[in-house]
Amino acid sequence: MAGAHPSQEGREFIVEADASAAYWRHRPDNTLPPPDMMGAYMRNRPVPDRRVEGRKAWIIGSGIAGLAAAFYMIRDGGMKGEDITILDALTVEGGSLDGAGNPEDGYIIRGGREMNWNYDNLWDMFQDVQALELPEGYSVLDEYRLVNDRDPNYSKARLMHRQGQIRDFSRFGLSKSQQWELIRLLLKRKEDLDDITIEQYFSPGFLETNFWFLWRSMFAFENWQSLLEMKLYMHRFLDAIDGLTDMSALVFPKYNQYDSFVRPLVSHLQSHGVTVRFGVRAYDLTMSVDGETRTVTGIRTRTDGKDEVIPVEAEDVVFALTGSMTEGTAYGDMDRAPVLERGRHDPGEDSDWTLWKNLAEKSPVFGKPAKFYGDTEKSMWESVTLTCEPSPLVERLRELAVNDPYSGRTVTGGIITFTDSNWVLSVTCNRQPHFPGQPRDVLVLWAYALLMDRDGNHVRKPMPACTGREILSELCYHLGIADQCEAVAAKTKVRLALMPYITAMFMPRAAGDRPHVVPKGCTNLGLMGQFVETSNDIIFTMDSSIRTARVAVYTLLDLPKQVPDISPVQYDIRNLLKAARALNNNEPFPGERLLHRLLGRTYYAHILPPLPDLEGPPRGSAQLEMKHLLSKRRHALNLISASFEQIRGHIRSQK
Repeated sequence: MAGAHPSQEGREFIVEADASAAYWRHRPDNTLPPPDMMGAYMRNRPVPDRRVEGRKAWIIGSGIAGLAAAFYMIRDGGMKGEDITILDALTVEGGSLDGAGNPEDGYIIRGGREMNWNYDNLWDMFQDVQALELPEGYSVLDEYRLVNDRDPNYSKARLMHRQGQIRDFSRFGLSKSQQWELIRLLLKRKEDLDDITIEQYFSPGFLETNFWFLWRSMFAFENWQSLLEMKLYMHRFLDAIDGLTDMSALVFPKYNQYDSFVRPLVSHLQSHGVTVRFGVRAYDLTMSVDGETRTVTGIRTRTDGKDEVIPVEAEDVVFALTGSMTEGTAYGDMDRAPVLERGRHDPGEDSDWTLWKNLAEKSPVFGKPAKFYGDTEKSMWESVTLTCEPSPLVERLRELAVNDPYSGRTVTGGIITFTDSNWVLSVTCNRQPHFPGQPRDVLVLWAYALLMDRDGNHVRKPMPACTGREILSELCYHLGIADQCEAVAAKTKVRLALMPYITAMFMPRAAGDRPHVVPKGCTNLGLMGQFVETSNDIIFTMDSSIRTARVAVYTLLDLPKQVPDISPVQYDIRNLLKAARALNNNEPFPGERLLHRLLGRTYYAHILPPLPDLEGPPRGSAQLEMKHLLSKRRHALNLISASFEQIRGHIRSQK
């Protein structure tokens, strides 16, 4: 089993916890907290021993997963930084967590990072990483809390339509049958959802609701992608459902993702002696195979066109990224549309997918990468970075913003999505400045769209065929300032990034398509990132990438330390109650008034959502609801009884 190894007492120790696997209770042979609890008691550090002395670590990829692997080997594994080497085909750390540019040429970011408070692995790491702009001893977590506690996030224009009108986004707009579609999905077993798409499960009307516009634009889901992944997201973010409409459940970094996270983490690792080698593409691993056991013996690399094999000893450890969501990005600008150089069904040999492809050819335990990279038409979307001087666009932004865009506080509070956009276009302005050193009169905005095969509403072209100037014109149209587009363009620089694999990890999948973090039989290889199998976690978050690295480190270094399952918010009765209210369009859900009747004068009264004013007496309303629920119960019992009679008759007929 991946993530498991014998403990010093001879019992199997499970590194990757799975809270959904079995009933947990206190007993003499279990000293661990519940498997999904993260707290101070989980902050223990194993005492370093001889298991790390003389061992080397090789990390392929300097994205957040690779950097986290180095961090945990040092902090929890006791490994020396000088024994850790990171290899990357790029020329800068961070992988998909990018952020670059200047006001003259325009800034560029391919994405942003929205989070909530229970990203347990991310905060576990960054509470031990020094913040770059605070005095010594204050962490990135300290800085994050300082920013967000003083400046709460919310949106007042989350959905828009009709060329600049704010659409009512206060409710999800789900009918009772559509609410049941979601509830049934939450109740389904994960194992029953292999290769099923979202549009195969939900009714067509569901995919036109406020809920789906809010959900798909925030998390970047397409209708044809994995229903299983949507289910996992529902569990992971159940505590945030009631803040999905106005985005009050989210917290954002001070700057862009590169300056907020990558720079301080890289500085931390460099201070411990970690080496990063750029321009090195690792494309295959040599292995010795003994039955079902596989041990990495070498890393095949290519640097400046020259091949090299880096030798790996049996006691060394290798951590590798499988796949890449930003591989093959095509760039454009104000007057140039991006041109993809990757094939629709195969990324070619000189890509970040090559290593995984070569591993998969060695054994089924390494998964099926073609399930994810095999159709870029279904995994591609485009992002747009706008560098803006004062213009009619900025003035329109003032009207939609929570605070003045130049105040340094929350601006749009997350993306604004245009629900009648043929592209499903969204735009956001985060706190400014978005880059250190950014001029005070410059704003950096980010936009993206989900549908790449439809003509725009104003510009009659698909988005990938458009220049930055044309995309800016489409944005101005949806903001209701199409007649001022030329004035906006004169004060705006646009940089484009078309990413063929940006949601490849959401493609429909089945058991075995993704490898485990430590594949079966591997003695010194851990796989990380967005394309590996975990118990209950999701993908497309920094926290999930960090978690995969953490599982790999603890397993390969044989550390008696557990990586908790996702936060247990999905089991919290308070979250279940407020989620039920939110899904019911903020109205009392069936049975809620009865709960108030039963618990209203008890210690647990505070867990119930406040009831709206009643037109009749409370007692009468509760009694009517009880009568309604009992009638439903009788109907359900009659159906169950009829089913048992059918089964009994079938059994008799077989005799």
